Amino acid sequence: MEKIVILTGAGISAESGLGTFRDKGGIWTKYPLEDVATPEGFARDPVLVHEFYNARRVQAAAAQPNAAHQALARLQRDWPGEVVIVTQNVDALHEAGGAREVIHMHGTLAGALCGACGHRWQAPEVMSPKTPCPACTRPAARPDVVWFGEMPYFMDAIYDHLAGCSVFAAIGTSGQVYPAAAFVHEAIAAGARTVEMNLEPSAVVSSFDETRFGPASRIVPDWVNRLLEGRA
Repeated sequence: MEKIVILTGAGISAESGLGTFRDKGGIWTKYPLEDVATPEGFARDPVLVHEFYNARRVQAAAAQPNAAHQALARLQRDWPGEVVIVTQNVDALHEAGGAREVIHMHGTLAGALCGACGHRWQAPEVMSPKTPCPACTRPAARPDVVWFGEMPYFMDAIYDHLAGCSVFAAIGTSGQVYPAAAFVHEAIAAGARTVEMNLEPSAVVSSFDETRFGPASRIVPDWVNRLLEGRA
């Protein structure tokens, strides 16, 4: 049976009210990325970074999955082969939509990480530089998210999935953040059919066999329907 690997980015959650990096007026436009999404920014001003992620945590908790998330969960449920969802997103909308065993390569807003001992735990709604680690008690809590300059999580497992896939889909991704932007090339090397689904073409759109453009809530369910009906 064909194995499908799906990479999702911020574009799949945009219609649920969670903005992308490029959205005008979105939460990201209020802060320079180097201040809130890098280890150096956290070292300079941990209060600012915690405030930023506290706001994102509240925003994400209030969001609801949209038709694109639900369609991918249905594909996982009904496809006769394996469907692996890898996401760059730190929200939990795939799980809320019914998806299973989602690979969060950039971590999750729901997690906390101790910068001193590496312990992980469920993040409280509000964290600060004074939040103690439950394991070592040191005030070294940070969001368990991957910042620019850090290595994404689960890369060995992701590459193993790409090496064995027959279909690779990238949904709502800009194609500007590596290593995820190069996943299409790993899939091509494995002989997979590749499809990009986006509101607008990504930076690596020319690498894909097929492209579909429009709102994720429309084009993703349509693609899933075609797959399940044997028309794609």
